[in-house]
Amino acid sequence: MKKYKVGIVGIGTVGTEMVKILRERRFPVNEIRILARSERDEEVAGQTFHVMEACDKAFDGLDFAFFAGTEGAKGASRLYGWGAVERGVTVIDNGDDFRMDPRVSLVIPEINAEALKDHNGFIANPNCSTIIALMVLGPLHKAGGIRRFVVSTYQSVSGTGRGAIDELERQVKEYVSGEPMRCEIYPHQIAFNIIPQIGSLRAEMPGYTSEEAKMLFETRKILGNNRIRVSATCVRVPVFYGHAEALNIEFEHPIDSEEARKILSATPGVRVVDDPSEGLYPLPLMCAGKDDVYVGRIRRDESVGNGLTLFVAGDNIRKGAALNAVQIAEALISGQY
Repeated sequence: MKKYKVGIVGIGTVGTEMVKILRERRFPVNEIRILARSERDEEVAGQTFHVMEACDKAFDGLDFAFFAGTEGAKGASRLYGWGAVERGVTVIDNGDDFRMDPRVSLVIPEINAEALKDHNGFIANPNCSTIIALMVLGPLHKAGGIRRFVVSTYQSVSGTGRGAIDELERQVKEYVSGEPMRCEIYPHQIAFNIIPQIGSLRAEMPGYTSEEAKMLFETRKILGNNRIRVSATCVRVPVFYGHAEALNIEFEHPIDSEEARKILSATPGVRVVDDPSEGLYPLPLMCAGKDDVYVGRIRRDESVGNGLTLFVAGDNIRKGAALNAVQIAEALISGQY
């Protein structure tokens, strides 16, 4: 089997998870080259790596380069992404700089792997919340045609990165010890609180944030339908790992809850957990560290014709970021798209 030289740009929460997933899935690598702002030795996922300073030449000889920015992270792929492509590297970018660029394929392998056929050497991961939602919405859209959906997200602090994880843990300890809670990463206390703003306000969508706008524009690009309407409210919650989302969906054609369960039970990467009478439904704790997206609370939406309501949860660092990127590379290697 051919083996590949893989670069990972950035070694924070997502980059570290990429190293773990490459090993777990036995991705055929003969080199993992980690690039960051400064050269140093660093332990990553139990192994010591010599981290190279990112520069154009550092991409020489690589087959794949994963840009491992957390949600909203900018800069690295703008600096080095297209230059790496010119050096023969296939770039898979977790950041949001080029998701809506017409040159760039935006891919969830289980949903629109066919978009890889036309890639130009630069492929983007969708936003974590978009991935988690569309793992469920994609197969339902094929069955019934989505007209619109309303989504409220409950997003864990790991989406912001390591500093936010540390801040939540520190604030909990400060609360227990009776000390004032310091806010450094978020503008408000996150422990025992929720913050109904993720990202900056978007001028082209008055009142909506950048995170909420992504849910609209990325969904349309991935599903290939610019008529789908989306209203999103994105909320940061005091959870370490795992994003959850409540979805209210209106279809062109009726889909009842039992048909939806059958469709989703047969969808790779989706696990139906739906027995509220026994207290069984998706939870962030349930999906943390797991690859599947969990779905439950599937029921008719009584407020609209051809409507369904459901609840999903998925690990934003795994399927919402690192795993999806590795799956893209696996699809390219196998040619199954």
